[in-house]
Amino acid sequence: MADPVKPGHRMTEPAATPGLQSLPAGCRDTGPARPVAPYATQAGESAGRLHPEPGCPMRTPFQRDRDRIIHATAFRRLTYKTQVFLFHEGDHYRTRLTHSLEVAQIARAIARMLALDEDLAEALALAHDLGHPPFGHAGERALAEAMTPYGGFDHNAQSLKVVTLLERKYQGFDGLNLTMETLEGLAKHNGPVPEDGAAVPVGHAVLRRAVGAAGLSGRLHLDRFGPAEAQAAAIADDIAYNSHDIDDGLRAGFITIHDLRGVPLAGQYVREVPGRTGDRGSDRHRAIYEVHRRVITDLIEDAVRESRTRLAALARQSLEGVREAGRPVVALSPARQAGIEGLQRFLLANVYRHSRVMRVVAGAEAVVRDLFGRYTAEPGAMPASWRAAAEASGSELERAAVVADFVAGMTDRFAIKEHQRLFDATPELR
Repeated sequence: MADPVKPGHRMTEPAATPGLQSLPAGCRDTGPARPVAPYATQAGESAGRLHPEPGCPMRTPFQRDRDRIIHATAFRRLTYKTQVFLFHEGDHYRTRLTHSLEVAQIARAIARMLALDEDLAEALALAHDLGHPPFGHAGERALAEAMTPYGGFDHNAQSLKVVTLLERKYQGFDGLNLTMETLEGLAKHNGPVPEDGAAVPVGHAVLRRAVGAAGLSGRLHLDRFGPAEAQAAAIADDIAYNSHDIDDGLRAGFITIHDLRGVPLAGQYVREVPGRTGDRGSDRHRAIYEVHRRVITDLIEDAVRESRTRLAALARQSLEGVREAGRPVVALSPARQAGIEGLQRFLLANVYRHSRVMRVVAGAEAVVRDLFGRYTAEPGAMPASWRAAAEASGSELERAAVVADFVAGMTDRFAIKEHQRLFDATPELR
C-alpha cells in the first residue's frame, strides 16, 4: 500500500504547547512524532494539560497519555471485569482488558492507514472502558437504576471521572492529567454531547457534570465531533466486540458455525471456509478463527475506504475541519453498518440472551443493587478512605456519587467477595 501521507503533509517541528509557555526550555512535550495528515491531531500543537508539568523529550504528549493509562490501577482491574462471560467461566473468553487490547490493535491499524496519530487512537482505545462497573452490562444497568434518584450513571462519564479524579498517584493533582485531546476523545467516544434538545440522553447530562467537576467546562468542544483518532477508536470498539462476541459465542457452544450461514457479515465467510466447518476438534477451532479474522479484516478495510472518501471531502483539511464536518469522518459504509446491525440482532437473540447468560444476569444485578444500598445506608461498611469521603460529602447526592464510584471500580470477584462479607446469602453466578 502506498504511503497515505501525501507530500507536504509531514509534520514540522512540534510547536510549543499552548498554556505551557511558562515552563523552562526543554520541558515541553516535544518527543518525536510520526508523520500525519493535516486532518489528524497534531501532537506538537496539543492544547496541553489542565495542570502544567514538565514534558518529555523522548515521547509525544499522546504517547505519555497512553503510557499513563496502561499504568493506571483502573486499567489493571479490567482483567477481572466481565465482557460477556464472567471471569471464572473460562480462560479463553474476553474480559474488559482483552477487549480493550483488541480495540487498541484495530484502532492503531485504522489510524495508520488514514495517516492519523496512532498513539492518540491507541490511548483512547485503551481508556474507553475504564469506567465500566463489574458484571458487564448487567452491572451497569443495576448501578444506573440505583443512581436514578441521584442524577444517573453512565460508564463513559465514569471513564472520564477515572482519569480526571479517581486515579490518585501523582503528587500535584488527582487523575492522570491527560492532554485535552485525549480527554475530548474519551468524552465523545459515542459522538458529540449536545446540551440542548427535548430528548437529551441521561448519559449526556451525567457526562457534562463530570466535565464540569473536572474543571474542563468549555475546553472539550462537546457539541462538535471528536478528533478523527477518537472516531477511529469508536469504530474499532464496534468492530472488536461484534467479531469477538461471535468468537466467544461459538467457543461457548451457544451457536454453531452452521448457525452463522445466513447471518450478515459472518455468513459469507462461513460459506467460503472450505471443509473446515465441523463441530468438533481442530477443524472447528480453525474454522472459528478463520471466520473471526475475515470479519475483522472486512470491517477494517471497509472503514478505511469509507473514511478516506469522507476525509477527502472535508471543507478544511484540519482538526477543526473534522470537528465541524457535521457527520463522522471515520465510519463504516452504509452497507457494512447495516450488516453490523443485523449481526447485533443475531447476537442479542442467540448470545447475549442465551439462557446460560440470563441465569447470571439477575444475580449480578442483585449483587450490585445490594452493595449500593448497603454502602449508601452504612458508609462505614466501605474501606476507610471511601468511608471518609462519603461521610465528608455535603449532600445525599454527593454521598451516592461516592458509593457509585466505589462500586463501579470493583472487579467481578471483589464485588462477589464484598457481597459475601456483608450479606447472609450471595447469588450463585454460574
